[in-house]
Amino acid sequence: MLQKLLTYFFLICVSFGFSQTVVINEIDADTPGSDVLEFIELKSFDAGGIALPSYALDGYVLVFYRASTNTIYRTIDLDGLVTDINGIIHLGNSQVSPTPPFIFPSNGLQNASCVAALYLGNDADFPIDTATFNVPNLIDAFAHSNNTTQPTFLMGELGITEFYTETATTSIQRRNDGSYEVKAPTPGVNNDGSGIAINYISVSIAQATYNEGDSFNITFTTSAPVQNENLILNFTLANGTFTNLDFSGGLTVSIPVGQTSVQNGIILLDDGIEEGDEELLFQFQPIPLGYSANNDNILIRVNDVNFATDPWGTPLNPTDGIVTPQIPAGYYDSLEGLSGNALKQAVQDIIANPAIVRLQSYADMWEILRDSDRNPENNNQIWAMYVEYPMSKLDQQNTSSIVGKWNREHIFPQSRGGFETALGDTADGINIWTSTSANTTVDGVSDAHHIRAANGQENSSRNNKNYGNVATSTVYAGPTGTQGSWKGDVARALFYMGVRFNGLNVLNGDPSELSGTDPSGNIGDLATLLSWNTQDPRDDFEMNRNNIIYNWQMNRNPFIDYPLLADYIYGANFGQPWFATLSSTTFDANAIKVYPNPTTDYIVVSGLTGSSKAEIYYVTGQLVQETTFTNETRMDFSLTAGVYLVKVSNGNQSFTRKIIIR
Repeated sequence: MLQKLLTYFFLICVSFGFSQTVVINEIDADTPGSDVLEFIELKSFDAGGIALPSYALDGYVLVFYRASTNTIYRTIDLDGLVTDINGIIHLGNSQVSPTPPFIFPSNGLQNASCVAALYLGNDADFPIDTATFNVPNLIDAFAHSNNTTQPTFLMGELGITEFYTETATTSIQRRNDGSYEVKAPTPGVNNDGSGIAINYISVSIAQATYNEGDSFNITFTTSAPVQNENLILNFTLANGTFTNLDFSGGLTVSIPVGQTSVQNGIILLDDGIEEGDEELLFQFQPIPLGYSANNDNILIRVNDVNFATDPWGTPLNPTDGIVTPQIPAGYYDSLEGLSGNALKQAVQDIIANPAIVRLQSYADMWEILRDSDRNPENNNQIWAMYVEYPMSKLDQQNTSSIVGKWNREHIFPQSRGGFETALGDTADGINIWTSTSANTTVDGVSDAHHIRAANGQENSSRNNKNYGNVATSTVYAGPTGTQGSWKGDVARALFYMGVRFNGLNVLNGDPSELSGTDPSGNIGDLATLLSWNTQDPRDDFEMNRNNIIYNWQMNRNPFIDYPLLADYIYGANFGQPWFATLSSTTFDANAIKVYPNPTTDYIVVSGLTGSSKAEIYYVTGQLVQETTFTNETRMDFSLTAGVYLVKVSNGNQSFTRKIIIR
């Protein structure tokens, strides 16, 4: 890499009276996994080229350029930062060890075809997303990538003639002669291993998660015995709503001379208040010269033991009839007696009425999901639909990393619907909204009726695939080993989207994502979705979602209120007149009993009047056994152990219940 031209350096030294300089000493932009170990390192020198310790970096700024647009993507103002006893300072992700004095977000350095530049100035001189260059104030510049594509334009603008490529396991490092090499990363120390040895302080806490009322120890360990005088360390634990009132225990420890370790006890207080799960953040206060933190910025989850619950079940243990549908009087009256396309249009006129229906910002979806998708067994959690387990609301994805995080899943994929551009980055609440219509398909980006809380990694696996029973490269069938409690929810959400927006269609088969180069607007497989609508019936969890979303959007998902409606718009009853009595609430599913459950070789179905039918299905939808009966029946069987579905039908109404056979 070409360092600053000597001419420029001379002018700067004269103009500013500096007898020192600073160089980019090392950079590691491509790291294993999800890029949580990135860093850039600087080194200060005196006029004789000797490492200059404790050099203040006031008046310097790091500027990062990307070749894809030839613009700035990040700046770091270095005011207030100081190099260490070896003239070194590194800036990086929180997981870098030793801990950087300056932390920037994970995945904060771009990997491909970039330039890192050190200037005299401040961050205001270099606006983000601009092509701003100030060569007279350039101190050092560095062209790098994880591939062989050079940032040619940027190199020309900044006078760089050399280019270096790193891998996920290497960094680019400056040699003592000013040249560079690629080798294993050496953050926070001289690249050749020389210099004054620093005594590193490591912090360990036994667990990453505790409950209110628990106690734990924080262990402090130095890499070498303390010398000369006792090492006094101060730290903090406060973080957001977690304050010093939430725990007891000291915030100062002392490691005696000659010793390497000390422990400090912390007691988490149960305040008896429902305030949600919290996270304490361990952070060192300034550390004495000659010592450095090997790790810092440690988050510890503190679970609130005073969480709220709901009276209804989770999707894995569903209930029905506890949550009352909050349907406005006369909301569906216009559908009575209609059939075919006229029925579909009438439904759209209700759920896409531009005079009534509201469109919230995409950022508002987080708040909606934290409420609509909450775990009934612990309201501090959301229910991650595909994986069928709860996740803490605190694990909302706020960075590029999806590991252990939940995010917003569009059941009708954004790329298929043509609504990949998010609507608004500001969560402005329920009272700030815009109008929407059936023709503004792009508004599907923030229609909560098809947006669910989902495990980030599973969401990525689903991607933009069609749904179906058999997983392929274009078909998503869900995680293995799960019960499929999400399948009916998915079907009813897609039925809604196919009516809500013109240009969106639910089709049979495995339609393509694209029509040429444009979004196809299609999703499949309709036949499978219709069967899922029956196999995984509406439950209280889904009805509660419908109520909450209605309060925000002023429209409901009619296929949750009336699941049978899907057959009249998409299925075998298309062309037949619809009447709400077909889904009358006089069919008391709560009075119907299917027992014993779990069972081994029989079930009893009771609580019905007149002629009825009972069917047993595999969870995949294959019919196993059926019988017709009057009032009550016992069904004997010889089936392998597992989860099955029992569908009970009486007239035009039906319900489905899961049973376990041992």
